[in-house]
Amino acid sequence: MMNFRQRLGWLSVAFFLLLSVGGAYYVFEVRSVSLEHVQRGVSGPSAPPPPSWAQSLAARLPPLPVWMWASVFLLPYLQLFLFLFSCTRADPRAIGYCVLPVCLALLCSRCAARKPANHRAPSLIHT
Repeated sequence: MMNFRQRLGWLSVAFFLLLSVGGAYYVFEVRSVSLEHVQRGVSGPSAPPPPSWAQSLAARLPPLPVWMWASVFLLPYLQLFLFLFSCTRADPRAIGYCVLPVCLALLCSRCAARKPANHRAPSLIHT
């Protein structure tokens, strides 16, 4: 049986993925590009179409490698997705372990504070 937090987590994941698909569809302009391609093939060569907002934005951005742009956009996207996905877990203390800053803080705190084997450290994430 799922509790309210898990249900809200699954709804958030579904809404996040739906917005992602809608955003990708809008950014890549799937329908208009294919329509322009078909119309240009029928009517022959004509004047070049005005640049889209993506092309004008690309002209203003600094020329960085593709891997850097991908990391700038994908890392926050994946972090948010993993956080929402961790909200769907049954154990409330496990929320946020997938988020990179939390994961790094946990690793650093474990290395800095070495405890004896018989002493159990308290949880770092309180619910």
